[in-house]
Amino acid sequence: MGRMVAQVAEEYDNAEIVAGIASDRLPTSFPLYSDFADIKEDFDCIIDFSSSAVTPALLDFIEKSGKRAVIGTTNLSDDIKARIAKIGECTPILYTQNMSLGVNTIDNVVKYLAGALPGFDIEIIEKHHNKKTDAPSGTAEMLFRTIQKQREKVYEVHDRSTKNGKRDKNEVGVLSLRGGTIVGEHSVIFAGIDEVIEIKHSAGSKKVFANGALQAALFLMGKESGFYDMKDVLASGE
Repeated sequence: MGRMVAQVAEEYDNAEIVAGIASDRLPTSFPLYSDFADIKEDFDCIIDFSSSAVTPALLDFIEKSGKRAVIGTTNLSDDIKARIAKIGECTPILYTQNMSLGVNTIDNVVKYLAGALPGFDIEIIEKHHNKKTDAPSGTAEMLFRTIQKQREKVYEVHDRSTKNGKRDKNEVGVLSLRGGTIVGEHSVIFAGIDEVIEIKHSAGSKKVFANGALQAALFLMGKESGFYDMKDVLASGE
């Protein structure tokens, strides 16, 4: 994702990658560092697509430097998420489990449908490449939490193979599929009596996430502090 962000940034007139943090020394047009403390360049915003193991060090750096940050790393603990929100009281920071503008748009649709169709069963299906390590995806979790805000009694079910009996009305099945080079696909199914609605998003490449991250960074340029997500970027029209 770091390479993709750098590639997409070349298409922007108002964005430039000046340095990076990486464990691999790959050829780049900008310097790469292995530690945040080594960064010499001045910059406006950090874009983070790394791993949860790196996030504590990243947050330490943000707190010390006061730099804006866009965080797209998934599989973060509740404590880390709370810390990110706390940092937002002093520094502009945006956190999301999916940078895609399209995914965040369908999340708004899912919110509406979950409230408008209380008698419909809901299932979530997510598909990713065979190298993805976490399951379910952060986006599937995001979609479930959106549903949960509309229906407080719902709960996730990840495996029905050991369960005998009919489906509970408050179940939301979350199914994870892994294979090949699938970039990312998410479907939310609303199944009622004699009718089914399916909301689906497919990412054709990682470029959609890089583009969303760069737009999020530009959105933060006009902010002095605050904890934001991609819904705020969509609402701004920027």
